[in-house]
Amino acid sequence: MGAYKYIQELYRKKQSDVMRFLLRVRCWQYRQLSSLHRASRPSRPDKARRLGYRAKQGYVVYRIRIRRGGRKKPVPKGATYGKPVHHGVNQMKHQRTLQSVAEVMVK
Repeated sequence: MGAYKYIQELYRKKQSDVMRFLLRVRCWQYRQLSSLHRASRPSRPDKARRLGYRAKQGYVVYRIRIRRGGRKKPVPKGATYGKPVHHGVNQMKHQRTLQSVAEVMVK
């Protein structure tokens, strides 16, 4: 079993002691970094290669933290005027995906 296959098998068993420790340490480590920083290499090289990453000049990896979740319509005291079909306040959805928001922040 090669290295990439080994990493792939590890990530399939997220409840194993090795992965639990690795994910816990990485989670703490990422929280200490700024919300936008350039990573020297991908945290999952097997997955990155499957998505087209190659370890050569011209490929850059950024790790970015963005706010997750839905969007609340900014209206005073929830007062939206007009027809009832436009009265939604809480369960609004973003028009752009989180990935596209992150890509714009990196540029």
